[in-house]
Amino acid sequence: MKKLVRSFIYLLAILGFVISLVACGPKQSFKNVDVTGSSAFGKDFSLLDPDGKMRTLADFKGKAVVIFFGYTQCPDVCPTTLTEMEQAMVLLGPDADKVQVLFVTVDPDRDTAEILKQYVPAFDPRFLGLRPADSAALEKVTRDFKIYYKKVPGSSPGSYTIDHTAGSYVFDPEGHLRLYIKHAQGPETLAQDLKELLK
Repeated sequence: MKKLVRSFIYLLAILGFVISLVACGPKQSFKNVDVTGSSAFGKDFSLLDPDGKMRTLADFKGKAVVIFFGYTQCPDVCPTTLTEMEQAMVLLGPDADKVQVLFVTVDPDRDTAEILKQYVPAFDPRFLGLRPADSAALEKVTRDFKIYYKKVPGSSPGSYTIDHTAGSYVFDPEGHLRLYIKHAQGPETLAQDLKELLK
């Protein structure tokens, strides 16, 4: 009986030690929305790059991946967001090479591979534009990431705009979804969260 009690006390001591180690471990603190462990959002994607190569999250393993959905003829949100991301890369300094920004079009009818190849890297040569292979792929990726988008008719069939979700997602270098970046947070906030994620 004494042996059993001693074993139990020993087990409790080990458990207490493990808990104290976990409690003392570094806790990451983000300015944006921490979605770590959430199963509500997409975990991966299959999208074409401007050269026609199918890309998935695994292609960027080892880097933090920022993914933003928009379209190249967007008059405000998209260029503003890409500009903020470009400024955040400057603030990151050498750590910027550990970050991959992906721009996913929700307007593949107008955003051809050639247009994405010119538009996206104009903000930063490291940025990459991606497009769904077809309408089913667009539906899948926007559904997986809970992205809202809707065409708003213009004065002619080709002059429509698109209302769409303005936030971005961030995966850590191991490929786990970690953050939802709210629109217009500023480059400093984004850079701070990316630095924290890269620790």
